[in-house]
Amino acid sequence: MAGTITALKAQAKAKDRVNVYLDDSFAFGLALFHALWLKIGQYLSDEKIAELQEADTLEKAQKRALNLLSYRPRSVREVRLRLKKAEVDDEQIDIVIERLKAAELLSDEAFSNQWVESRLRANPRSKRMIEWELKQKGVGEAEIKKALAGVDDEDAATRAAQKRLPRLAALEPLERKRKLMEFLARNGFGYDVISAVIQKVLTVEESNTLDD
Repeated sequence: MAGTITALKAQAKAKDRVNVYLDDSFAFGLALFHALWLKIGQYLSDEKIAELQEADTLEKAQKRALNLLSYRPRSVREVRLRLKKAEVDDEQIDIVIERLKAAELLSDEAFSNQWVESRLRANPRSKRMIEWELKQKGVGEAEIKKALAGVDDEDAATRAAQKRLPRLAALEPLERKRKLMEFLARNGFGYDVISAVIQKVLTVEESNTLDD
């Protein structure tokens, strides 16, 4: 494929990419960042072309990873699996992950903290269940332990029950209690925590009803 660059043209559907023409024939596409160093009349050897294409593949992999992270935080394992699914080779995956870590864009510790905070805010669950979720994301024991250090199951269960109660308002007291207990159990809370929380939140609810 070696040859002399006769044209460098921006791609119509991707302005951040350039088509490289060698000896008046299309040769390959390249990220604009790498194409900036090329010029008309420059000779490219097979070795130089291979180097450019490898750098371009790495650029694509990094862009894909950044796109994943733009939607929500990810664990290192999640990013690795998604890049592997996109058929990026292991060596380049390692490079991309190390770059993202160095830029503080990818961190299992930060991911774990954000996951716990999100879970407790939107859908409170037990420490045991959150721990299981984080393990499924490939997070290590040390990061999980640190992220869960300040979590109190009874507090989380209380908030979960308070969020659920309005949906059960139309039920009879015994049915409401049963449904609430089942809900807390599904979210990983143990019997002792459920018993304490049920008594507390239902007592408060009954007191509020009497006041009304």
